[in-house]
Amino acid sequence: MLSLYRRHQPPCRNTSRRFRTCKCPIWVQGSLRGEYVRRSLDLRSWEAASDLVRGWEASGEIGVVKPDVPTPDEAVSKFLHDLEHGQKRKSATLQKHKNLLDKRLLPWCDKKSYRLLKQLDVDAVREFRGDWPDSPITAQKNLERLRSFFWFCHAAEWVRTNPAAAVKAPKAGKASERVKVFSEAQIKEIIKACDRYPERNAYGHDNRIRVRAFVLTLRYSGLRIGDCVGLRRDHLDGDRVFLRTQKSGESVFVPLPELAMDALQEVENGDDYFFWTGRGLRKSAVADWQRSLRRVFTDTNVTGNAHMFRHTFATDLLTRGVPIEDVAILLGHATPAVTAKYYSHFVKARRERLEERVRNLWA
Repeated sequence: MLSLYRRHQPPCRNTSRRFRTCKCPIWVQGSLRGEYVRRSLDLRSWEAASDLVRGWEASGEIGVVKPDVPTPDEAVSKFLHDLEHGQKRKSATLQKHKNLLDKRLLPWCDKKSYRLLKQLDVDAVREFRGDWPDSPITAQKNLERLRSFFWFCHAAEWVRTNPAAAVKAPKAGKASERVKVFSEAQIKEIIKACDRYPERNAYGHDNRIRVRAFVLTLRYSGLRIGDCVGLRRDHLDGDRVFLRTQKSGESVFVPLPELAMDALQEVENGDDYFFWTGRGLRKSAVADWQRSLRRVFTDTNVTGNAHMFRHTFATDLLTRGVPIEDVAILLGHATPAVTAKYYSHFVKARRERLEERVRNLWA
């Protein structure tokens, strides 16, 4: 507890600490969170000194006056507003943060009767994480989002530390162990299942041609499903398909085999896009194509998802000796280290170099 008093100096005739109506310097004495203080405030206004000390007590730190600390609801609202309007994050990113903070954290705070942001300490965050039903990899991503929220609060000086930074993420399997690919026999079986797909859809388009072209494009371009859905006709340049533009301004293309090019040329839907109308949300179109792929997989003995085509594309290049730096460019990874994290055990050239070094050692 901190106490104020006046330290009387000549020509003041008062000697009692209880006397406050003079203009002598104001001092503070006491302790706050175990820290002892006895010093001058360099103030003579009792009201100003009282406001200063109340700020210390509110912040929990001597010498620091922090802004008013919002409630968890207010902090989450300001964080999401900054993500949307300040950082210009995409709607998918915003939705993931809202699912964690709006639909999980705030109801949990109400359940635990946490009304102040500073009540969310390390133990509280650990307890909150313990209620998650997520898989280890999903829990890791959610913990990263929770940390970004508390770093935002820390930068605003609403909390002294980031409690989520001290919480360890659950251990997931190695990234390379999560990579699953299709074999050539499975790819052939999936393509055959495309020819058994219902022939026409509600718009009169040939479903079999579109689904077959979609599968082959995923397989031989390495595109993510969202990028493949947004593939436009002007993205084709001869037998090449446009992937993305690098930060250097250079465009990245990948050649497609004749089989995939012929399948794309057969798609006729009257739109600028191959697999989308261009109207509505791309997210909805992606969900439609995910259902279509599940239907194709159900018609086969293959278990998989759209992203396995991307893994198959990358591992096929690596096993054929394509440098990992080039594969990283085609996949759009920030650095080759990201590619190596997932596909290092598929790099044929690396294995051959290792074998050659050992062979030379014995020779």
